[in-house]
Amino acid sequence: MKMLRRHVLRGLGGAAVTLPFLEGLAPRRAAAAGEAVPPFAIFFRQANGVACEQNTDIGAEPERFWPISEGPLTADSVAGRAIDELSAYLDRLLVVGNINMQDFNYADGHARGALQLLTAQGPTVEGVGGDSEANGESIDNRIGRELNEGGRDSLFLYAGQPGGWLGGPCISYRGPAQRRAAIADPRQGYMGMMGIDEAQFADLAARQKSVNDLVRGQMQTLMARPELSAGDRMRLELHFDSIRDLENSLSCNFTAEQQAMLDGMSQGYDSDDGNAVLEAIKAHMHVAALAVACGYTRSVAIQLGSGNDGSTRFANLESGELMENYHYISHRRASHDSSGAIIPNSDLLHHYVDRHFARTFAYLLDRLAEYDLPDGSKLIDCGIAVWCNDDGNGPGHSPNNIPFVIAGGAAGFLKQGQYLRMPDEINHARMLNTLGSAAGLRKGDGSLIDDFGDPSLNRAPLDQLLA
Repeated sequence: MKMLRRHVLRGLGGAAVTLPFLEGLAPRRAAAAGEAVPPFAIFFRQANGVACEQNTDIGAEPERFWPISEGPLTADSVAGRAIDELSAYLDRLLVVGNINMQDFNYADGHARGALQLLTAQGPTVEGVGGDSEANGESIDNRIGRELNEGGRDSLFLYAGQPGGWLGGPCISYRGPAQRRAAIADPRQGYMGMMGIDEAQFADLAARQKSVNDLVRGQMQTLMARPELSAGDRMRLELHFDSIRDLENSLSCNFTAEQQAMLDGMSQGYDSDDGNAVLEAIKAHMHVAALAVACGYTRSVAIQLGSGNDGSTRFANLESGELMENYHYISHRRASHDSSGAIIPNSDLLHHYVDRHFARTFAYLLDRLAEYDLPDGSKLIDCGIAVWCNDDGNGPGHSPNNIPFVIAGGAAGFLKQGQYLRMPDEINHARMLNTLGSAAGLRKGDGSLIDDFGDPSLNRAPLDQLLA
Protein backbone atom coordinates (compact mmCIF):
# COMPACT_ATOMS: atom_id res chain seq x y z
CA MET A 1 0.00 0.00 0.00
CA LYS A 2 1.56 3.28 -1.11
CA MET A 3 1.37 6.06 1.43
CA LEU A 4 1.64 9.34 -0.46
CA ARG A 5 -0.22 11.27 2.26
CA ARG A 6 0.08 10.66 5.98
CA HIS A 7 -3.40 11.91 6.64
CA VAL A 8 -6.10 14.00 5.04
CA LEU A 9 -7.00 16.24 7.93
CA ARG A 10 -4.57 17.09 10.71
CA GLY A 11 -5.23 14.66 13.54
CA LEU A 12 -7.21 12.36 11.26
CA GLY A 13 -9.16 9.82 13.23
CA GLY A 14 -11.68 8.67 10.68
CA ALA A 15 -14.40 10.66 12.39
CA ALA A 16 -12.84 13.82 10.98
CA VAL A 17 -13.44 12.37 7.53
CA THR A 18 -16.86 10.84 8.08
CA LEU A 19 -18.59 13.61 10.03
CA PRO A 20 -20.77 15.62 7.58
CA PHE A 21 -20.99 18.65 9.89
CA LEU A 22 -20.76 21.50 7.45
CA GLU A 23 -19.09 24.12 9.60
CA GLY A 24 -16.36 21.65 10.45
CA LEU A 25 -15.57 20.71 6.87
CA ALA A 26 -13.16 23.50 5.99
CA PRO A 27 -10.15 21.31 5.30
CA ARG A 28 -6.62 21.61 6.47
CA ARG A 29 -4.92 20.06 3.50
CA ALA A 30 -3.00 16.85 3.65
CA ALA A 31 0.63 16.96 4.55
CA ALA A 32 3.04 17.25 1.69
CA ALA A 33 4.05 14.00 0.09
CA GLY A 34 7.50 14.15 1.63
CA GLU A 35 6.35 14.69 5.22
CA ALA A 36 7.83 12.12 7.55
CA VAL A 37 5.71 9.90 9.75
CA PRO A 38 6.51 10.83 13.35
CA PRO A 39 7.99 8.15 15.63
CA PHE A 40 5.61 5.81 17.40
CA ALA A 41 5.69 2.84 19.76
CA ILE A 42 3.66 -0.37 19.73
CA PHE A 43 4.05 -2.64 22.78
CA PHE A 44 3.14 -6.35 22.54
CA ARG A 45 3.05 -8.07 25.92
CA GLN A 46 3.68 -11.72 26.82
CA ALA A 47 3.22 -13.12 30.34
CA ASN A 48 5.10 -15.76 32.35
CA GLY A 49 8.65 -15.39 31.07
CA VAL A 50 10.32 -17.44 28.36
CA ALA A 51 11.80 -20.92 28.02
CA CYS A 52 15.45 -20.24 28.78
CA GLU A 53 18.43 -22.02 30.29
CA GLN A 54 17.87 -22.61 34.00
CA ASN A 55 17.70 -25.16 36.79
CA THR A 56 14.27 -25.93 38.22
CA ASP A 57 12.98 -28.29 40.88
CA ILE A 58 12.20 -30.81 38.15
CA GLY A 59 15.55 -30.58 36.36
CA ALA A 60 17.81 -28.51 34.13
CA GLU A 61 16.35 -26.82 31.06
CA PRO A 62 18.24 -25.79 27.91
CA GLU A 63 18.31 -22.35 26.32
CA ARG A 64 15.56 -21.99 23.74
CA PHE A 65 14.97 -18.23 23.59
CA TRP A 66 18.01 -15.95 23.67
CA PRO A 67 20.43 -15.71 20.73
CA ILE A 68 23.48 -17.94 20.90
CA SER A 69 25.97 -15.07 21.00
CA GLU A 70 26.08 -11.35 21.59
CA GLY A 71 26.71 -8.97 18.75
CA PRO A 72 25.26 -9.02 15.23
CA LEU A 73 22.09 -11.03 14.78
CA THR A 74 22.57 -13.71 12.14
CA ALA A 75 20.76 -16.84 11.04
CA ASP A 76 23.38 -18.87 12.92
CA SER A 77 23.09 -16.85 16.14
CA VAL A 78 19.31 -17.40 16.39
CA ALA A 79 19.13 -20.95 15.00
CA GLY A 80 16.89 -23.14 17.14
CA ARG A 81 15.82 -20.26 19.36
CA ALA A 82 12.33 -18.76 19.45
CA ILE A 83 13.71 -15.56 17.96
CA ASP A 84 14.48 -17.40 14.73
CA GLU A 85 10.79 -16.85 13.91
CA LEU A 86 11.87 -13.24 13.29
CA SER A 87 14.66 -14.12 10.86
CA ALA A 88 13.19 -11.92 8.12
CA TYR A 89 13.75 -8.88 10.35
CA LEU A 90 17.12 -9.56 11.98
CA ASP A 91 18.63 -6.40 10.52
CA ARG A 92 15.82 -4.38 12.10
CA LEU A 93 15.90 -6.01 15.56
CA LEU A 94 17.52 -4.94 18.79
CA VAL A 95 17.39 -7.80 21.31
CA VAL A 96 18.28 -6.63 24.82
CA GLY A 97 19.15 -9.00 27.65
CA ASN A 98 19.77 -8.59 31.37
CA ILE A 99 17.14 -5.91 31.89
CA ASN A 100 15.92 -6.29 35.47
CA MET A 101 12.72 -5.19 37.15
CA GLN A 102 12.71 -3.83 40.66
CA ASP A 103 11.55 -6.48 43.12
CA PHE A 104 8.74 -4.34 44.50
CA ASN A 105 6.57 -5.96 47.18
CA TYR A 106 3.60 -7.01 45.13
CA ALA A 107 3.62 -10.36 47.00
CA ASP A 108 3.29 -12.13 43.65
CA GLY A 109 5.54 -12.46 40.63
CA HIS A 110 2.72 -12.06 38.15
CA ALA A 111 1.45 -8.85 39.74
CA ARG A 112 4.99 -7.49 40.04
CA GLY A 113 5.69 -8.21 36.40
CA ALA A 114 2.42 -7.32 34.67
CA LEU A 115 1.68 -4.12 36.58
CA GLN A 116 5.28 -2.90 36.58
CA LEU A 117 5.98 -3.81 32.95
CA LEU A 118 4.98 -0.49 31.35
CA THR A 119 4.88 1.65 34.52
CA ALA A 120 8.22 0.94 36.30
CA GLN A 121 6.24 1.50 39.50
CA GLY A 122 5.58 -0.46 42.67
CA PRO A 123 2.12 -1.18 44.08
CA THR A 124 -0.21 1.40 45.59
CA VAL A 125 -0.69 -1.05 48.48
CA GLU A 126 2.09 -3.52 49.22
CA GLY A 127 1.67 -7.25 49.64
CA VAL A 128 -1.81 -7.82 48.23
CA GLY A 129 -0.97 -9.95 45.18
CA GLY A 130 -3.87 -10.23 42.78
CA ASP A 131 -5.58 -7.18 44.27
CA SER A 132 -2.60 -4.97 43.41
CA GLU A 133 -2.58 -1.81 41.31
CA ALA A 134 0.42 0.03 39.91
CA ASN A 135 1.37 3.34 41.48
CA GLY A 136 1.77 5.33 38.30
CA GLU A 137 1.13 5.96 34.63
CA SER A 138 2.23 3.53 31.92
CA ILE A 139 4.58 4.64 29.16
CA ASP A 140 2.06 3.93 26.38
CA ASN A 141 -0.43 6.28 28.03
CA ARG A 142 2.17 9.01 28.49
CA ILE A 143 3.17 8.84 24.83
CA GLY A 144 -0.45 9.29 23.79
CA ARG A 145 -1.17 11.99 26.36
CA GLU A 146 1.82 14.11 25.36
CA LEU A 147 2.15 13.40 21.64
CA ASN A 148 -1.29 12.55 20.24
CA GLU A 149 -3.11 15.52 18.79
CA GLY A 150 -5.49 16.92 21.37
CA GLY A 151 -4.22 14.41 23.91
CA ARG A 152 -6.26 11.65 22.27
CA ASP A 153 -5.99 8.37 24.16
CA SER A 154 -3.45 5.88 22.95
CA LEU A 155 -4.90 2.56 21.85
CA PHE A 156 -5.03 -0.27 24.39
CA LEU A 157 -6.03 -3.52 22.68
CA TYR A 158 -6.76 -6.84 24.39
CA ALA A 159 -7.75 -10.37 23.42
CA GLY A 160 -8.36 -13.31 25.72
CA GLN A 161 -10.60 -14.19 28.64
CA PRO A 162 -11.82 -11.04 30.44
CA GLY A 163 -11.27 -12.24 34.03
CA GLY A 164 -8.59 -14.18 35.83
CA TRP A 165 -5.77 -13.33 38.20
CA LEU A 166 -5.21 -9.52 38.17
CA GLY A 167 -8.25 -9.27 35.93
CA GLY A 168 -8.04 -9.23 32.15
CA PRO A 169 -6.46 -6.04 30.76
CA CYS A 170 -3.85 -4.99 33.30
CA ILE A 171 -0.78 -3.37 31.73
CA SER A 172 -1.96 0.15 30.84
CA TYR A 173 -2.51 2.90 33.44
CA ARG A 174 -3.54 6.56 33.40
CA GLY A 175 -2.04 7.09 36.85
CA PRO A 176 -1.83 5.48 40.30
CA ALA A 177 -4.49 2.75 40.55
CA GLN A 178 -6.13 4.12 37.38
CA ARG A 179 -6.17 1.03 35.20
CA ARG A 180 -7.31 1.69 31.63
CA ALA A 181 -10.12 -0.18 29.95
CA ALA A 182 -9.03 -2.02 26.83
CA ILE A 183 -10.71 -2.54 23.48
CA ALA A 184 -11.33 -6.29 23.24
CA ASP A 185 -13.15 -6.62 19.91
CA PRO A 186 -10.87 -5.48 17.05
CA ARG A 187 -13.91 -4.32 15.12
CA GLN A 188 -14.68 -1.85 17.90
CA GLY A 189 -11.17 -0.47 17.67
CA TYR A 190 -11.53 0.09 13.95
CA MET A 191 -15.04 1.56 14.20
CA GLY A 192 -13.96 3.96 16.93
CA MET A 193 -10.98 5.11 14.90
CA MET A 194 -13.04 5.60 11.73
CA GLY A 195 -16.07 7.17 13.42
CA ILE A 196 -18.64 4.60 12.30
CA ASP A 197 -21.06 2.46 14.27
CA GLU A 198 -21.82 -1.25 14.19
CA ALA A 199 -24.66 -0.89 11.70
CA GLN A 200 -22.50 1.10 9.30
CA PHE A 201 -19.67 -1.41 9.63
CA ALA A 202 -22.05 -4.29 8.85
CA ASP A 203 -23.60 -2.40 5.94
CA LEU A 204 -20.24 -1.54 4.42
CA ALA A 205 -19.01 -5.11 4.69
CA ALA A 206 -22.25 -6.54 3.28
CA ARG A 207 -22.25 -4.14 0.34
CA GLN A 208 -18.53 -4.61 -0.28
CA LYS A 209 -17.91 -0.91 0.29
CA SER A 210 -15.28 1.05 2.15
CA VAL A 211 -15.62 3.93 4.58
CA ASN A 212 -14.74 6.26 1.71
CA ASP A 213 -17.81 5.01 -0.16
CA LEU A 214 -19.93 5.98 2.82
CA VAL A 215 -18.37 9.43 3.00
CA ARG A 216 -18.74 9.96 -0.73
CA GLY A 217 -22.47 9.27 -0.52
CA GLN A 218 -22.80 11.75 2.32
CA MET A 219 -20.90 14.37 0.36
CA GLN A 220 -23.05 13.91 -2.72
CA THR A 221 -26.23 14.20 -0.67
CA LEU A 222 -25.02 17.40 0.92
CA MET A 223 -23.90 18.85 -2.42
CA ALA A 224 -27.44 18.38 -3.77
CA ARG A 225 -29.05 20.55 -1.08
CA PRO A 226 -30.31 23.78 -2.70
CA GLU A 227 -29.82 25.91 0.42
CA LEU A 228 -26.03 25.56 0.39
CA SER A 229 -24.14 28.76 -0.19
CA ALA A 230 -21.31 29.09 -2.67
CA GLY A 231 -18.86 29.07 0.23
CA ASP A 232 -20.41 25.92 1.62
CA ARG A 233 -20.14 24.23 -1.77
CA MET A 234 -16.49 25.25 -2.07
CA ARG A 235 -15.72 23.81 1.36
CA LEU A 236 -17.50 20.57 0.49
CA GLU A 237 -15.67 20.34 -2.83
CA LEU A 238 -12.34 20.78 -1.05
CA HIS A 239 -13.26 18.18 1.52
CA PHE A 240 -14.37 15.77 -1.18
CA ASP A 241 -11.05 16.35 -2.96
CA SER A 242 -9.28 15.40 0.24
CA ILE A 243 -11.21 12.16 0.37
CA ARG A 244 -10.39 11.49 -3.27
CA ASP A 245 -6.72 12.14 -2.49
CA LEU A 246 -7.02 9.60 0.28
CA GLU A 247 -8.51 7.01 -2.04
CA ASN A 248 -5.69 7.54 -4.51
CA SER A 249 -2.97 7.08 -1.92
CA LEU A 250 -2.91 5.17 1.32
CA SER A 251 -6.50 4.56 2.28
CA CYS A 252 -6.62 5.49 5.94
CA ASN A 253 -9.32 2.89 6.33
CA PHE A 254 -9.72 -0.72 5.29
CA THR A 255 -11.00 -1.83 1.91
CA ALA A 256 -14.17 -3.89 1.83
CA GLU A 257 -12.05 -7.04 1.61
CA GLN A 258 -9.98 -5.93 4.61
CA GLN A 259 -13.11 -5.18 6.62
CA ALA A 260 -14.43 -8.65 5.87
CA MET A 261 -11.08 -10.10 6.93
CA LEU A 262 -11.16 -8.06 10.15
CA ASP A 263 -14.67 -9.29 10.86
CA GLY A 264 -13.64 -12.91 10.43
CA MET A 265 -10.44 -12.66 12.46
CA SER A 266 -12.14 -10.88 15.36
CA GLN A 267 -14.66 -13.53 16.33
CA GLY A 268 -12.63 -15.26 19.06
CA TYR A 269 -11.38 -12.18 20.90
CA ASP A 270 -12.74 -13.45 24.25
CA SER A 271 -11.98 -17.15 23.75
CA ASP A 272 -9.63 -19.45 25.66
CA ASP A 273 -8.71 -21.24 22.42
CA GLY A 274 -5.25 -19.94 21.58
CA ASN A 275 -5.84 -20.23 17.84
CA ALA A 276 -8.85 -17.91 18.04
CA VAL A 277 -7.15 -15.47 20.42
CA LEU A 278 -4.08 -15.24 18.20
CA GLU A 279 -6.29 -14.46 15.20
CA ALA A 280 -7.99 -11.68 17.18
CA ILE A 281 -4.60 -10.29 18.21
CA LYS A 282 -3.56 -10.27 14.56
CA ALA A 283 -6.75 -8.35 13.75
CA HIS A 284 -5.78 -5.86 16.47
CA MET A 285 -2.39 -5.57 14.79
CA HIS A 286 -4.03 -4.58 11.51
CA VAL A 287 -5.83 -1.81 13.39
CA ALA A 288 -2.63 -0.79 15.22
CA ALA A 289 -0.64 -0.50 11.99
CA LEU A 290 -3.38 1.54 10.35
CA ALA A 291 -3.63 3.79 13.42
CA VAL A 292 0.05 4.75 13.44
CA ALA A 293 0.21 4.98 9.64
CA CYS A 294 -2.62 7.51 9.57
CA GLY A 295 -1.41 9.58 12.50
CA TYR A 296 -4.35 8.57 14.70
CA THR A 297 -2.04 7.65 17.57
CA ARG A 298 1.64 7.54 18.42
CA SER A 299 1.22 4.68 20.89
CA VAL A 300 -0.47 1.28 21.08
CA ALA A 301 -0.36 -1.40 23.79
CA ILE A 302 -1.47 -4.91 22.85
CA GLN A 303 -2.10 -7.50 25.58
CA LEU A 304 -2.71 -11.19 24.87
CA GLY A 305 -4.24 -13.06 27.78
CA SER A 306 -5.15 -12.08 31.31
CA GLY A 307 -2.85 -11.10 34.18
CA ASN A 308 -1.08 -14.46 34.26
CA ASP A 309 -2.64 -15.78 31.03
CA GLY A 310 -4.13 -18.60 33.07
CA SER A 311 -6.83 -19.58 30.58
CA THR A 312 -5.35 -19.44 27.07
CA ARG A 313 -4.53 -22.85 25.62
CA PHE A 314 -2.12 -22.61 22.73
CA ALA A 315 -1.60 -25.28 20.09
CA ASN A 316 1.19 -27.82 20.31
CA LEU A 317 3.38 -27.03 17.30
CA GLU A 318 3.89 -30.72 16.58
CA SER A 319 0.43 -32.23 17.08
CA GLY A 320 -1.71 -29.14 16.57
CA GLU A 321 -3.76 -30.04 19.63
CA LEU A 322 -4.46 -27.49 22.33
CA MET A 323 -2.07 -27.80 25.27
CA GLU A 324 -2.66 -27.19 28.97
CA ASN A 325 -3.30 -23.54 29.86
CA TYR A 326 -0.23 -21.36 29.50
CA HIS A 327 0.07 -20.43 33.17
CA TYR A 328 0.25 -24.08 34.24
CA ILE A 329 2.83 -24.77 31.54
CA SER A 330 4.93 -21.86 32.79
CA HIS A 331 4.88 -23.44 36.28
CA ARG A 332 5.67 -26.85 34.72
CA ARG A 333 2.84 -28.30 36.82
CA ALA A 334 -0.93 -28.63 36.63
CA SER A 335 -1.42 -25.96 39.29
CA HIS A 336 -0.80 -22.30 40.05
CA ASP A 337 2.18 -23.23 42.22
CA SER A 338 4.58 -26.13 42.76
CA SER A 339 2.00 -28.52 44.20
CA GLY A 340 0.45 -29.94 41.05
CA ALA A 341 1.42 -32.92 38.94
CA ILE A 342 4.37 -32.35 36.62
CA ILE A 343 3.39 -31.61 33.02
CA PRO A 344 5.61 -33.76 30.78
CA ASN A 345 7.95 -31.79 28.50
CA SER A 346 6.54 -28.54 29.88
CA ASP A 347 9.73 -26.61 29.14
CA LEU A 348 9.39 -27.57 25.48
CA LEU A 349 5.70 -26.63 25.55
CA HIS A 350 6.67 -23.24 26.96
CA HIS A 351 9.06 -22.89 24.04
CA TYR A 352 6.15 -23.58 21.68
CA VAL A 353 4.23 -20.72 23.31
CA ASP A 354 7.26 -18.45 22.84
CA ARG A 355 7.22 -19.35 19.16
CA HIS A 356 3.52 -18.51 18.93
CA PHE A 357 4.28 -15.06 20.32
CA ALA A 358 7.30 -14.63 18.04
CA ARG A 359 5.23 -15.54 14.97
CA THR A 360 2.50 -13.14 16.01
CA PHE A 361 5.05 -10.37 16.57
CA ALA A 362 6.39 -11.11 13.09
CA TYR A 363 2.84 -10.66 11.80
CA LEU A 364 2.81 -7.16 13.27
CA LEU A 365 6.15 -6.39 11.64
CA ASP A 366 4.79 -7.63 8.32
CA ARG A 367 1.87 -5.20 8.64
CA LEU A 368 4.18 -2.28 9.41
CA ALA A 369 6.48 -3.24 6.55
CA GLU A 370 3.58 -3.17 4.06
CA TYR A 371 3.40 0.62 4.19
CA ASP A 372 5.76 2.33 1.75
CA LEU A 373 6.79 5.91 2.50
CA PRO A 374 7.64 8.61 -0.05
CA ASP A 375 11.34 8.52 0.79
CA GLY A 376 11.54 4.81 -0.01
CA SER A 377 11.54 3.64 3.61
CA LYS A 378 8.91 1.55 5.35
CA LEU A 379 6.56 2.47 8.17
CA ILE A 380 8.38 -0.04 10.39
CA ASP A 381 11.50 2.15 10.14
CA CYS A 382 9.78 5.25 11.55
CA GLY A 383 8.96 3.91 15.01
CA ILE A 384 9.43 0.92 17.27
CA ALA A 385 7.50 -2.27 17.90
CA VAL A 386 8.39 -3.91 21.22
CA TRP A 387 7.78 -7.54 22.22
CA CYS A 388 8.17 -7.56 25.99
CA ASN A 389 7.49 -9.92 28.86
CA ASP A 390 6.31 -9.72 32.47
CA ASP A 391 8.95 -12.08 33.79
CA GLY A 392 12.36 -13.44 32.94
CA ASN A 393 11.40 -17.10 33.02
CA GLY A 394 8.97 -19.75 34.19
CA PRO A 395 8.40 -21.32 36.66
CA GLY A 396 10.42 -18.94 38.85
CA HIS A 397 8.90 -15.83 37.23
CA SER A 398 12.11 -13.99 37.94
CA PRO A 399 12.24 -10.16 37.83
CA ASN A 400 15.65 -10.49 36.18
CA ASN A 401 16.66 -10.81 32.53
CA ILE A 402 13.30 -9.56 31.26
CA PRO A 403 13.11 -10.03 27.47
CA PHE A 404 12.85 -6.93 25.28
CA VAL A 405 12.82 -7.47 21.52
CA ILE A 406 12.63 -4.15 19.67
CA ALA A 407 11.96 -3.86 15.95
CA GLY A 408 12.47 -0.66 14.00
CA GLY A 409 15.00 1.98 14.90
CA ALA A 410 12.69 5.02 15.16
CA ALA A 411 14.35 6.69 12.16
CA GLY A 412 17.87 5.96 13.31
CA PHE A 413 17.38 6.61 17.03
CA LEU A 414 18.18 3.04 18.15
CA LYS A 415 20.78 0.49 17.11
CA GLN A 416 19.54 -2.41 15.01
CA GLY A 417 20.66 -5.89 14.06
CA GLN A 418 22.22 -6.52 17.49
CA TYR A 419 21.88 -8.69 20.58
CA LEU A 420 23.13 -6.70 23.56
CA ARG A 421 23.38 -7.76 27.20
CA MET A 422 23.32 -4.98 29.76
CA PRO A 423 25.40 -4.76 32.95
CA ASP A 424 23.82 -6.36 36.01
CA GLU A 425 22.68 -3.12 37.61
CA ILE A 426 20.38 -2.02 34.77
CA ASN A 427 16.78 -1.49 35.89
CA HIS A 428 14.00 -1.63 33.34
CA ALA A 429 12.89 1.93 34.21
CA ARG A 430 15.88 2.98 32.12
CA MET A 431 14.58 0.85 29.25
CA LEU A 432 11.15 2.51 29.40
CA ASN A 433 12.70 5.98 29.39
CA THR A 434 14.76 4.94 26.36
CA LEU A 435 11.71 3.60 24.52
CA GLY A 436 9.62 6.65 25.41
CA SER A 437 12.38 8.88 24.08
CA ALA A 438 12.53 6.80 20.90
CA ALA A 439 8.80 7.45 20.42
CA GLY A 440 9.42 11.19 20.66
CA LEU A 441 8.92 12.09 24.34
CA ARG A 442 11.12 14.96 25.51
CA LYS A 443 11.59 17.02 28.64
CA GLY A 444 10.87 20.73 28.62
CA ASP A 445 14.42 21.54 27.58
CA GLY A 446 14.24 19.19 24.60
CA SER A 447 16.44 16.47 26.11
CA LEU A 448 15.54 12.78 26.33
CA ILE A 449 13.21 11.87 29.16
CA ASP A 450 14.67 10.50 32.39
CA ASP A 451 11.66 11.16 34.60
CA PHE A 452 9.44 8.16 33.94
CA GLY A 453 8.86 5.50 36.59
CA ASP A 454 9.45 5.33 40.33
CA PRO A 455 11.65 8.28 41.40
CA SER A 456 13.81 6.00 43.54
CA LEU A 457 15.11 4.24 40.44
CA ASN A 458 17.86 5.22 38.04
CA ARG A 459 15.84 6.38 35.03
CA ALA A 460 18.55 7.62 32.67
CA PRO A 461 18.13 6.45 29.05
CA LEU A 462 20.41 3.59 28.01
CA ASP A 463 23.18 5.09 25.90
CA GLN A 464 24.22 1.56 24.89
CA LEU A 465 21.03 1.25 22.79
CA LEU A 466 21.29 4.57 20.98
CA ALA A 467 22.52 4.62 17.41
